[in-house]
Amino acid sequence: MKTKFSIFLLFILFNTISAQTFSDSNLPIVIITTDNDPVSGQPMEIPDDPKILGSMKIIYRPDGTRNFLTDQNTASFLNYNGRIAIEIRGSSSQSLPKKPYSLTTLQANNTSNNNVSILDMPAENDWVLNALAYDASLMRDYLSYDLARSMGNYAARGKYCEVIINGDYKGLYIFMEKLKINSDRINILKMTTSDNSLPNVSGGYITKCDKTTGGDPIAWTFQTHIFNEVNFIHESPKPEDVTAQQNTYIYNEFSSLSTVMNIQNASIQNGYPSKIDIPSFVDFMVLNEMASNVDGYQFSTYFHKDRNGKLRAGPIWDFNLTYGLDVFGDRSRTDVWQFDNGDNVGAPFWKKLYDNPLFKCYLSRRWNELTVNGNPLNYTNIENKINAIASLVSEARVRENIRWNTIPDYQAEFNALKSWLQIRITWLNTHIGNTSSCSFPTAPALVISKIHYNPVISGSYTSNNLEFIELTNNSATFINLSGYYFKELGITYIFPFGAIITPNSKIYLASDSNTFTQFYGFAPFGVFTRNLSNKSQKLFLADAYGNIVDNVEYADASPWPATADGTGPYLSLIDLNYDNALASSWTTSNQALGINNNLSMEKETSIYPNPTESVLYVSNSTYPIKSYEIYDLLGRLISRNTTEATNTINISTGEMASSNYILKITFENDNSVYKKFIKK
Repeated sequence: MKTKFSIFLLFILFNTISAQTFSDSNLPIVIITTDNDPVSGQPMEIPDDPKILGSMKIIYRPDGTRNFLTDQNTASFLNYNGRIAIEIRGSSSQSLPKKPYSLTTLQANNTSNNNVSILDMPAENDWVLNALAYDASLMRDYLSYDLARSMGNYAARGKYCEVIINGDYKGLYIFMEKLKINSDRINILKMTTSDNSLPNVSGGYITKCDKTTGGDPIAWTFQTHIFNEVNFIHESPKPEDVTAQQNTYIYNEFSSLSTVMNIQNASIQNGYPSKIDIPSFVDFMVLNEMASNVDGYQFSTYFHKDRNGKLRAGPIWDFNLTYGLDVFGDRSRTDVWQFDNGDNVGAPFWKKLYDNPLFKCYLSRRWNELTVNGNPLNYTNIENKINAIASLVSEARVRENIRWNTIPDYQAEFNALKSWLQIRITWLNTHIGNTSSCSFPTAPALVISKIHYNPVISGSYTSNNLEFIELTNNSATFINLSGYYFKELGITYIFPFGAIITPNSKIYLASDSNTFTQFYGFAPFGVFTRNLSNKSQKLFLADAYGNIVDNVEYADASPWPATADGTGPYLSLIDLNYDNALASSWTTSNQALGINNNLSMEKETSIYPNPTESVLYVSNSTYPIKSYEIYDLLGRLISRNTTEATNTINISTGEMASSNYILKITFENDNSVYKKFIKK
């Protein structure tokens, strides 16, 4: 018996030593060596703040085969080999033995940032080593970010890796992107201290609700309950850089949202649809509620806003206390709404959005779309992802547990996660409701028909200032464009309230009004903020509620026409009835632009007074007027009259209701122009 016990101890000891001897992995291997302390001569311990210097090698074989520690001196197997600055990051996770880290890739001078692609992620210099705090499943963050991306949202990309720091095996991590402004991350404009008046002061901002343990000062607070509040903190511009004007502007945006939600104002003119990108708020709520995120809304909750754009929720961040895991209580349950679960529920506007019938319709529709077979939040799809992640980290988790003893029973954890998700999804299916009583707008026949994304430089005109987008009304009815906007970040334009596009006509949005007018011979309808990408861009035109009206994702490479990329011609849709999401539906053209209405007639036709009270005068000195029609902004005919062929007519408006109207004026040559007028 004693012999058997001794053999058993030797067996345990042997397997422990064997498992702790780390030599190779199916995952990338990150080796960090901090610089030596000038006093002790030993590698420096990594502090909370400030960052210290060091070097990093990442072993990652390009063909995806196994990685070995012996590869650390083989240049072709090193995904990164250079200088870094590194510090401990996080809040409560800092108290754990296994630390999370934040690092910056540096050039050899130890000062300049080194923007570089790491582990197939887009080039940048700010990165995070996520330590998977508290999470014995090792996948809650990774799974959540993956689901967010599969829903069409940006979420931090990341790769599992195993980490060694100063010769000490630290275990399994996710090497991932830090949330920041970048065209491949949060694609908004970065502000400077001189951006203090409109339009520049309107963006871009990243603002978060979070704990103050990171040392950043509180920008403002909103009361959530009598004894609790939520803290808002500037992320970009940084707290030390934000100006008084910028602080006031972005505070007013959140305050205004709270005000309209207090009175449940859902108007597209001045209610919450005019202030927020509804789809981003819906998706943020869907993900936080499906995961029953105990930190959701109150902590690690990000918002962003581009210049002249709407306020957007996200990206999601910090999903370790989710899917039934709450090491500080019992809050991540299957039968609660996290925006209404105790004290830490975030800003009051979340609950009021949920209580709004219109928002609830969009929330219900989105949830029901996402959970059908084959879609991202369908349980079978999530289960497949969970299985794949578990397989990916299967060997690393053994070493992780030996190093930290934090995974007592992985199979039980794995099964519990899947079981919890099934119950949670069932509860949400029951409580989120259906859309049987909802009414959603029908997408009009509005078509993105021309795109000039990389014009050739012409004389004194720069390429960027010659950009334009043509929109065509491919129908015989008016389209009310009030609140329409480009949903995807990159360019910003929101149509003003009351804007319309007349039947079978086209309008142009330009990057620069003066340049467009001088070069093309007529004024654009509007001016978008920022410039079109010279590589690829998503142009998703949506109505005020975020419903997609038309979408094109062009590119500068095959199968898209190459001559549109900086040689002169623009992209032109071959036929308005073709699917413009397909590259084959497009050609290139350098024909002069035009608008459907005769330009000279448009310029020579005047209406006055506008606004009018009782009489509206219409005049054109060259073309006699034959008839006129009056429509409301929904395209409904109000009146139709013929006139004697004359250059000036007067229209009685005294009996008309106070509103905005469209006047269609037809001339003797059967051409027509449209004018908008206001009846007081």
